[in-house]
This record gives sequence, C-alpha cells and structure tokens, in this order.
Amino acid sequence: MQNVLIVGAGTGGSILLDLLQNLDFMNVLAIIDTDEEAPGIIHAKEIGIAYGIDWKNYLTTDVHIIFDVTGKESVFAELLAARPNHTLLIPGSVANLLVKLLKENDTYIKRIRVEMHKQRMIFDSVEEGMIGINHEGNVNFFNKSASRMTGVPITEAIGKPITEVIPSTELPRVFLARKQELNRELILGNGMEIVTSRYPLFDHVGNIVGAFAVFKDITGVLALAEEITDLNKVKTMLEAIIHSSDDAISVVDDMGNGILVNPAYTRITGLTENEVIGKPANADISEGESIHMQVLKSRKPVRGVNMRIGENNREVIVNVAPIIVDHQVKGSVGVIHDITEMRNLMKELDQARTIIRKLESTYTFDDIFGVSPDIEIAVDQAKLAAKSNLPVLLRGETGVGKELFAHAIHSSSERRFNKFIRVNCAAMDPNRLETTLFGSVESTSQSGQRKQGLLEESEQGTLFLDEITDLPLDSQEKLLVFLKEGILYNIGSAQPIQLSVRIITATSKKLEKAMNEGRFNEELYYFLNRIAIHITPLRSRKKDIPFIIEHLLVKLNQEFGMNVKRITREALDRLMDYEWAGNVRELENVISRAMIYMGSSEMVLGLEDIIKSLYSDGNEAEEQILPEKSTLASIMDGHEKTILETALRENKGNKSLTATRLGISLRSLYYKLEKFSLI
Repeated sequence: MQNVLIVGAGTGGSILLDLLQNLDFMNVLAIIDTDEEAPGIIHAKEIGIAYGIDWKNYLTTDVHIIFDVTGKESVFAELLAARPNHTLLIPGSVANLLVKLLKENDTYIKRIRVEMHKQRMIFDSVEEGMIGINHEGNVNFFNKSASRMTGVPITEAIGKPITEVIPSTELPRVFLARKQELNRELILGNGMEIVTSRYPLFDHVGNIVGAFAVFKDITGVLALAEEITDLNKVKTMLEAIIHSSDDAISVVDDMGNGILVNPAYTRITGLTENEVIGKPANADISEGESIHMQVLKSRKPVRGVNMRIGENNREVIVNVAPIIVDHQVKGSVGVIHDITEMRNLMKELDQARTIIRKLESTYTFDDIFGVSPDIEIAVDQAKLAAKSNLPVLLRGETGVGKELFAHAIHSSSERRFNKFIRVNCAAMDPNRLETTLFGSVESTSQSGQRKQGLLEESEQGTLFLDEITDLPLDSQEKLLVFLKEGILYNIGSAQPIQLSVRIITATSKKLEKAMNEGRFNEELYYFLNRIAIHITPLRSRKKDIPFIIEHLLVKLNQEFGMNVKRITREALDRLMDYEWAGNVRELENVISRAMIYMGSSEMVLGLEDIIKSLYSDGNEAEEQILPEKSTLASIMDGHEKTILETALRENKGNKSLTATRLGISLRSLYYKLEKFSLI
C-alpha cells in the first residue's frame, strides 16, 4: 500500500483524488490547497479524506508519493527540498499524464465489461445449448439453454470436469483430435435427444486451448418426423382438427380477405361461410378494428383482445397470429373464445384448483422468486429441510409466502407423491379442531364408530398446520406425543395408531410470547424449533419485487386471458417505494387489480394502472394526506383499533357477539383486544 499526498485541489487534483480512491494499492493521506473552496477539498470532505491549506503539516516519513498538481514551480521546488529521501515527487505534467492514462484505462475496462455483458446476454438468449471446456477438460462456459436441457445449474457446472456434468460427452476427444464434428446425435442422461456440433478452440498462434459444443433439442423434431409421412394425410388431419374444434377459427390471406372458417365460427358469430369467405376481415366485427388487419401490418401476434362480433353482437376474446412462410406474411389465423363459455370453465377450474390444493402440493422451489440474501438463505434452509422428516417451523408475517414454502418442501421430499393437507388453526372452531386433526370414536355408539382425522388422511404425506399458536393446549400436547413417538390416539379411544406423517407448522405471531404467557407448550416449542425458517417481509427485500412481478404477470395472464408483457419503470418505482404491509400476497392483489383496470388490448402495465390499484377507493395518491411521522403499520393499527372499539360499543362489550359481528374467531378477537390494550 502506497501512501499518497496530493498538493493542489483544482480540477486536476479532484480528478486524481477520485481515481486514486478506486485503486486498492493507493491510500490518499490528504489533499492540500490554499483555497478551501477548491473542487478537490469539497470532494475530500464528502468522502472523508483529510485536507488542509499547508502541505508541511502532512509531509511525514509515512508519505511514499507526492503529486504536485498546483502548476507552480516554486511549490514544486519547496516540495523537492522538503521531501524525505524515500518519497517520490511527481510533477504536475506527469500527474496529468497519469490521470489521463488512468481515465483511459477505466474507460477501456468499462467498455470491456459492457461488451462481455452483451455477449453473455446473447449466448443466454439463444435456444441452442453451449458448453466450453479448457485444456484441462473443465467447464469454463455454460449458457442458460445448456443448463435447461441438461438439468444442471450453471453454478454447479462451471469449473467441474465435463465428464461429471455430461458423462456421455465427446468434447475431450475433439480436444485431443483437434478436429471438428458436425451434427452428431447424442442422448443426454435425462433422456433428451440432441444434435450437437463440436469444435476445437485455438489461440492466435495456433495452440489448442479448449473445445466448444453447440447443441439443440431434437426430441420433438424426431417424434414429429416419425409421424409425418404422408402430406395428404396431414392435410386431412389438420382440416379435421380445425372443423372439430369448439373454438371458432378464421383464416385470412395477406390482403385481409377471409379464406377459411370452421363450424364453431358460424355457431358463435351467426355468419355462414358465404358471408365471410372472400370478404374483408372486418365483415364479422360489430364494433372496433379488425385484429387480422393489425397483425398483417405489424407481423406480430395479438392475444387476449375483447371484441364484439357477428349479428348477435357476442362478446368474445380473440387471439390472432401471423402466418409467415419464407419470411413473408401469407395471412393470419384467429382463434375466438366465447367469454360466456370461458367464464363457466374458469369457475369450474377455480373450484377444481381449490379442491386439489387442499389435497396435494402444487408449488415447488421454482415458484419462489428473489435474489436477496434473505430469501436465498430461507430457500437453502428449506431445501435442506426437504431432505429430512423432521418437523419444520416457518416464521414470518402474514402474506410472506409461508404456505408456498411448505408446498415446496413437500414437493421436494420423498413424500411428494402423497397428500399435502393444510389446516389453518386460526380459522377453525377450537372445539372442533381437536377432533378434526386427531379423529374420534363415538362412545355412545354401540359399534364405536370411528371418524378419521386429518393426521390419518395425511399418512405418508405432509400435514401443514398454519398459525400453530392458535392450536389449543390439549391439542398441542397430543401433537407433541405424535411428534415424539409417531403414535396417534383418536379422541375417546385408548387404541394407539402408528402413523408416518411429515409435520410442517407456520406462525405469523410471537411464539416466545405465547410460551411465556402459558398459551403454547414449551416442550413443543423447542421440538418445532429444531428446523426454524424465517421468511423476511417484502419491505426488507424490495430488490426481489421485479422478479416477483415478472412471475406474477405470467401467472395472471393465464388466469385473466391477457397478454401483459412488462411493467414500466415509473410503475415499478412506485411499487418499490410502497411499504407492503401485506407482503407478497398484497403485491399480487395490487398487480391483479391493476391488470383489471387495463384496456383489453394493452400489453404494458403503467403508472396510472398501479396508482388506481393502490388507491382503489377512487382518490388520487396526491390527495392523500398522512399524519406526520406515521407509518403504514401505525395507520392500519389505529384504524383497526377504532373498528374494535366501535364493535365492542355496539355489542355492549359482549365478546362473542363482537367476534361474530366482525367475522373472526373469538380467539382472534381476544388476541387483537390484548394487542391494543382494550381488555
């Protein structure tokens, strides 16, 4: 480390200070100038570097280099006479040259990094997998497509021997033979069929330095090639598919004139073939512009457009794509969905999803998005937990994704092919919760009829107990017995039942407080804490928001039948500034409402849509006046306390009636009353 003294804090001295600060081997002791308002002095104050008006006060034996950028010969002469023998004095002309060289070096480095980033983006954007090895046979290049096709993460592939990443690889042989191999077929370890070309890599003097492979998935291509053997048969099959489809299909030529419609089209629009074939593309539109004509002009598909078509003025959703042959637009094909039918199907689908999600896990670790250290640590802990059968405790605020983590742990465990059952302890009647979990035997019945509980239904699977703090103490003791011994006793029976069930619990409340107050079993607390995973709130990991939004757009596009491709920078900035008291769940609700506010053909989520969603009561954000020094949490708490006081007053202090009036459990009401000191 070289200690440096800069004499002269003008423009040159300021630039020199800025450059030297970024060098690991340079330590600027101080910068000197008789003008305390010089740019270098001001900059030194900002970054905490010592400064002064007399260099003699700073010239010690610790100084290795002095830069004289005053431009005065007298100052240079004085410095030359006063400097220690080991101290190097660099005049202004040399210093200026050094500044210029350092700036050019910094500029070149930045350019190189930008070019490297661009090249990496290009390689990661292509469909073909690309793998490179060095002269030792270790992987030194691995793009995203290669990772996707091989199933090996990039971080696990880089630096590893190529034979460990792809055991069947021929790259080492190409390296030794120094000859390229083109279009060779290969089957990867996961069964994927690829066609690959391999090339030796040489440096500028002809020495071999590695080898490189480019490959493409041909599994689908081979399957299709085997099936398509007769073009006439294919044509007949395609026509049969189009005419048998329940979706209305219309095709126009490159001039926008109709050339094909199917029976479903006639049924939905009320128009016959003779009324459409050979007619302009807007012949079937009751209002608005023809999407066929838009697609022919733009050469790009348009999806999820709400329109009214036909004589009956029926409301439909239209998807239209161009037909491109040899890089020329030959026409376009549209698929029309009747919204009435779709709504019925979506309602049935939502019902089916609700049932399925109660019975089995539907999420994996791939559904957890974020790059912040906190979420990465939580995911790593959850992946480790998935490999064991120990109980897991998930902690975090409401809406952070505890259930998502529980699903992911189950999906990655050995129990993934068996049931995943979720129980919200806070939402169930405490008197029924015990029998719901552990089952019961009716003692009054002569036959002793037995009712199976959710623990038995979860045999060989996973039982997720959400809001475990609301589990009654008696049930906590029974759960502890099951966790310790693997034995279950039905309520009203002394007959033990041996079970193997993975228990995952979650809470948004303070377990320690509940334990200290005697509301939570201490032994159960320590048993559950063997694997405890804390999921941080969204406001503490806001850099994850763009990644979560990208995932939500894909998910909500499918649910709403829309085609929103991105969110504007201004809209994203507004979401990044928000505090997210409801965490990821609140973020999904905001994006959902914003997409509903959008026009049917819009593809970009803008600031206006986000503002409408955040302030859905109709008031603009700018009209909201917040109390001084208040946070969203404090405002929400104050509002909740007012509602509780009003409800208690209306029901003359009766807690049971108050809980019924507010639509919450009596246990939840007592928790809230205690929180706001209302009891």
